[in-house]
Amino acid sequence: MNSKTPISRLISRRTLAKSIGLGAGIAAGATLLGGIAAPAIVRAQAKTTLKLGHLANEENVWHKASLVFAEEVAKRTNGAVEVKVFPNEQLGKETDLIKGIQLGTIDFTITGESLQNWAPAAALLAVPYGIRDLDHLDKVVTGEPGRKIAESIEQKTQLIPLTYFARGPRNLTSKRPIKSPDELNGLKMRVPNVPLFVSFWQGLGAKPTPMAFSEVFTGLQNDTIEAQENPLALIKSASFYEVQKYVNQTEHVISWIYLVGGSKRMGRLPAEQRTAIMEAAKAAQAAERKLFIEDEAKLAADLKAKGMEFVTVDKAAFAEKGRAAVVAALSPEIKPIYDEILAVK
Repeated sequence: MNSKTPISRLISRRTLAKSIGLGAGIAAGATLLGGIAAPAIVRAQAKTTLKLGHLANEENVWHKASLVFAEEVAKRTNGAVEVKVFPNEQLGKETDLIKGIQLGTIDFTITGESLQNWAPAAALLAVPYGIRDLDHLDKVVTGEPGRKIAESIEQKTQLIPLTYFARGPRNLTSKRPIKSPDELNGLKMRVPNVPLFVSFWQGLGAKPTPMAFSEVFTGLQNDTIEAQENPLALIKSASFYEVQKYVNQTEHVISWIYLVGGSKRMGRLPAEQRTAIMEAAKAAQAAERKLFIEDEAKLAADLKAKGMEFVTVDKAAFAEKGRAAVVAALSPEIKPIYDEILAVK
C-alpha cells in the first residue's frame, strides 16, 4: 500500500477550498459591569454526530475499518465529531445509502461500481483484467486514472471519495478444474446482473446467467448452473464449498471500493474537522489493508480445509480472450480512462 499518498488527492480542489468558520467559540475578553470584570462566558461547542452505513457484517474487514475511521475521527477532533457505524444494511441497501447521502440523511457509506448508475466512470472500479495486482491497484487509484474517476463521481453524485479499500479478487468456482478459457465452452455459470460481466464471460465462451446471489447455492446444488464467480469471502460465507470442488484462480476482477462522504455535509463542517476526517480515512485505509491481506490468506486456508482445491490457471489467456468483449462493452466516455489504467506500470 502506498501509505504516504495523501488522502487529499482523492478530494476535489473545489471541496477543499471551501472555508467555513467555527459555529461556536469562546467569548473574547471580559465585560466590565459596574467596574467589576464579569467572567468570560465559554460556549461549549455542540457535538456533531455523523452516520456511516454499509452492507457488510461485523466480521467483515470493511466494518472493522469503519470502526477505526470512527475512532480516529473522534480522536482527531477531540470528541467534537462522533461517527456512528451501522453495518448489515441497517440504514438501507447500497442504493438507499447513496441516495441518503445525497439527501443529507446519511453521511458516509462504502460503495463502488454501483455508482455507475450516476457516474459511468465508476464502472472502471471492477473491469475484468483491468487491474493486475495490489501494487497496480494502488498506482491506478492514486494516479491520474483514479483522480479522473474520483472527480467524475463527486461531480455527478455529490459523493466525495475519502479513501479506498482493496477488494478480494473474484475467482471462478466449479465442479471440475478449469485451467484455460478453452475449457469454458458452454459452461453454465452464474454472474451478477452486471452487463460488463455478462459480456466478458460470453466472450470467453461460457453461458453466463444473471441470478440473485441468494439463489446461487440452490442452483449449484440442483445443477441448474455448474459454476459461479465471487471473492473468497463470499465463497466461504455462502458455503459454496458444499456444492463446488474447485477454486480456479482466475482473479479476473481485482477491484477497489470507496469510503465516501457527502460533499454538502462535508462543506458545512469547519475546515479543521474536514481535515481530521480525511486524515482519519487515511488511517482507516492503512488498517483495512493489513486486515485485508491477513483475511485473504485465512480464507484460502479455511476453504482448503473444507475440501476445496485451488487450481492455477492461465490468466494471460483468459485476459487476452476476453479483452475484445470488455472493450466493446465500455462506453466511449470511459474507454480512454480504461486505456490509461492498462498503461499504468
